Amino acid sequence: MSDESRTRPSVVDLRSDTVTQPTEAMYAQMHSAPLGDDGLEGDPTVRELEITTADILGKEAGLFVPSCTMANLLAILAQVQRSEQILLEAQAHMVNTERGAATFTGTFLLGIPGSEGAMDLDRLEDALRPGASPLRTAMIALETSHNAAGGTVLPLLHMVAVAGMAWTRGIPIHLDGARLFNAAVHLGVTPAEIAAQVDTVSLCLSKGLSAPAGAVLAGPTSVIAQARGLRKMLGGTQRQIGIVAAAGLEAVTVMGARLTEDHATARRLSEGLNKLDPRIAATIPQTNIVQVNLAGTGRDSGYWVHDLEANGVLSRPLGERGLRLVTHRHITPADIDRAVAAFRSCLAAA
Repeated sequence: MSDESRTRPSVVDLRSDTVTQPTEAMYAQMHSAPLGDDGLEGDPTVRELEITTADILGKEAGLFVPSCTMANLLAILAQVQRSEQILLEAQAHMVNTERGAATFTGTFLLGIPGSEGAMDLDRLEDALRPGASPLRTAMIALETSHNAAGGTVLPLLHMVAVAGMAWTRGIPIHLDGARLFNAAVHLGVTPAEIAAQVDTVSLCLSKGLSAPAGAVLAGPTSVIAQARGLRKMLGGTQRQIGIVAAAGLEAVTVMGARLTEDHATARRLSEGLNKLDPRIAATIPQTNIVQVNLAGTGRDSGYWVHDLEANGVLSRPLGERGLRLVTHRHITPADIDRAVAAFRSCLAAA
């Protein structure tokens, strides 16, 4: 069975890049991967993935975990104590979606208002001033690309400025880099150049990179060693998980370069929707996420999700009057044209 026939859906699935299927090369690597017990002597394929990813990110060590959510949680558990504070952009995924830090660690998340996923530096400076909070700030967390901000990418100069504020105060920085490779492609730099501005970084393998599951947390050897012990406490030891790690290896070494294609289809989608009707307003994407404001149509997002599905396009609501559309490896330019035609049909029916 070819890669195309195995993975090509019968509908245009724009719900998320998490729907990507493994490539044929990944299946081949999974079939032949050497395995061990990751909870005992260690799995050789997992070790190779951890070393390779850490090297790509310019960090000392890496840790393979089931999800980027767990990677972010472990970064906090390994570096922040109970009743300490973490500063993040107010709409960060770790604040509004994961919530694991606040629920399981006894730490407090303080959202700093920002724009396009970047914290307002003056507000951040105010939050760091002595006496600004009764709690000690023990971490600053960044996100790039920024999910809620429509896949926007933090400028490197912004990250450098945050690093200057944090490191002069002895505060570590964690990067939620679930879509870090998308950010690197947009900036035209290596993932390591972005990761150089933070202490620890998480990387999701199962979005645009197309591995079936998993993430890697990378950082200093001492932090990763502590996170490895905490991973076991969270039930994250996965035994002969080299089968999945093999796909992850293919993801981090091969799949990053092709993300330019996803960014191009996202721009095609945005341009097509903005030409349709003034009642529809689509964001101009930096990466692979397009947010669509449908308030002018007088119909809520639930109606649009239903009607688009009836026209062969899957989407996800963004609030009451919007949609979030994400391009990925299974979406071709022809699929984008089909999606725009579906929007046109829905408008006509309305």
